[in-house]
Amino acid sequence: MLNQTLKDLITRQVLPRVKTPGQYVGGELNSVVKDHLQASGRLCLAFPDTYAIGMSNHGMQVLYHAMNRRPDWACERVFAPWPDMEEALRRHGLPLYSLETFTPLDRFDLLGFTLQYDLCCANVLTILDLGGIPLRSVDRSVSHPLVIAGGPCAQNPEPMAPFIDLFVIGDGEETLPRVCDAWLRLKSSGGPRAELLAEMGRMLAHVYVPQCYQPRYDAEGRARSPLPAVSGLPELVRPAIVEDLDGTPLPTSPVVPNVEAVHDRIAMEIMRGCPWRCRFCQATAIKRPLRLRRVDTLVEAALESYRNTGYNEISLLSLSTSDYPYFDELLPRMQEALRPLDVAISVPSLRVNEQLRTLGQSLETQRHSGMTLAPEVALDDMREQIGKRIRNDDLFEGCKTAFENGFNRVKLYFMCGLPGERTADLDGIVDMAEHISRIGKQVAGKLATVVANVSNFVPKSHSPYQWNAMQRADYFREAHRHLWRRRQLRTVDIKCHDVETSILEGVFSRGDRRVADAVELAWRRGARFDSWHDQCRPERWHEAIRDVGLDLEPMLHRPYPLDASLPWDHIAIRQGRNYLEREQGKAVVQLAQLNGSYGPRSV
Repeated sequence: MLNQTLKDLITRQVLPRVKTPGQYVGGELNSVVKDHLQASGRLCLAFPDTYAIGMSNHGMQVLYHAMNRRPDWACERVFAPWPDMEEALRRHGLPLYSLETFTPLDRFDLLGFTLQYDLCCANVLTILDLGGIPLRSVDRSVSHPLVIAGGPCAQNPEPMAPFIDLFVIGDGEETLPRVCDAWLRLKSSGGPRAELLAEMGRMLAHVYVPQCYQPRYDAEGRARSPLPAVSGLPELVRPAIVEDLDGTPLPTSPVVPNVEAVHDRIAMEIMRGCPWRCRFCQATAIKRPLRLRRVDTLVEAALESYRNTGYNEISLLSLSTSDYPYFDELLPRMQEALRPLDVAISVPSLRVNEQLRTLGQSLETQRHSGMTLAPEVALDDMREQIGKRIRNDDLFEGCKTAFENGFNRVKLYFMCGLPGERTADLDGIVDMAEHISRIGKQVAGKLATVVANVSNFVPKSHSPYQWNAMQRADYFREAHRHLWRRRQLRTVDIKCHDVETSILEGVFSRGDRRVADAVELAWRRGARFDSWHDQCRPERWHEAIRDVGLDLEPMLHRPYPLDASLPWDHIAIRQGRNYLEREQGKAVVQLAQLNGSYGPRSV
């Protein structure tokens, strides 16, 4: 039921004085509004970033429609308010609310966060605080919503553990409804909140209840995996896996945002998982096994989504879309169905393989003249060591074909700071970008525009490189200077990720439960929207880290022994830790061979 009083106050007192008020009013096409009096339970999905970014998140659309297909649940949405909106709500003493019914967040049964990237943590606290919910789980009573979280950052839940009641590990489509139903049943039976949380951990697979686990540390003060502090809880929490992806409905009536979003288009997941085993990649490990949707399912869903939204573009999503086994059938079928409707098809994640040599002929250029590729490193031997088995010859031939078919820009994604990186690897980034630009001149008579985006490598949890140390800030800064000095062509742009931001990403992705104190302190000192370059203040975080007594050296810059207990080892992946150990062992052998051939690198 609509909270008309709160809506009137927001509309009169707040929205006329904030930027982009359309992101705070709801009422979008395909949004679902239910009478709370007719629903058994109420869930609000929270995305801890702006509306424009959150509305582009496919996973949130999936969960929103999965829950709203159930007649007994009302599922609504909230996003992190921009600082001007936060200030206005606080000034007028008004709570943060759901978009569908303007219901304050503390009146929901559950509040569910999608933790998509590391630097969203401060915004989680903003949403909790503005919603009238105590920041820390131990301070909440049964009357407060159950605060749950999932997404990629739940793979190492410890830095956010004190703020979250329950983490959903793995795929959420089937587990989320079970969590919601179980909480309603337990809450109605009565009892202290701590006991109810422990029972949730006992009765539900694939969930982690941090309050019920005790952190541990070794003699040097480095964190080990937590152990259950109450009986009946598993030492190892295994991930939920949707086995039948094709039988899981796609959100063919996605909510269409009121204001411009980062991705204003239909997003369609064609495949979950990745057939490759890149050693640097967390997603490759945590998304297994490989699961597919049928071509007929996807074509029918694309047409239905178009009819329900009117979007003129559809994006085919997966970790590596062009590795979809039936891609050669899917793309022409999609084009046959959608071209008469003037709907373009985009393929945002192309793998550099033999298929790329011909793919440029099939991709459409009527709305996009650029192509995005992720070679990760520039030399074939280094790529073998990191487990990404692609060849430069295929990349260059694919770019040539794309230029011949109307493309004129290429965006490349690389990493620096990988284990065993040499000067030759950095030189190769610039050489590759400039060579592709010259291929454009050979084909079209002018140098092609090439952007090389260089990120700073963070050894992620649950990847074979999780035991490796992260390079220090000085290393990354000198590597960036080396790249910029080497560039010669003005048509090539080298964009390097901010070093201090990367260090913070390492803290959140590799840290333990002690990081939570720094998160709260930085938030109280004004940290907001740290994934936005113009909003992030790294010095504020580093001061908070120092003030709570954290030492980043052992957390980030010191490697772990292969037999060490890691802060995230209580969260499992399908293949098990033994798989990661084997891959790390192979990488060590190949790295020794690389160093023997080229000698150690020095920038």
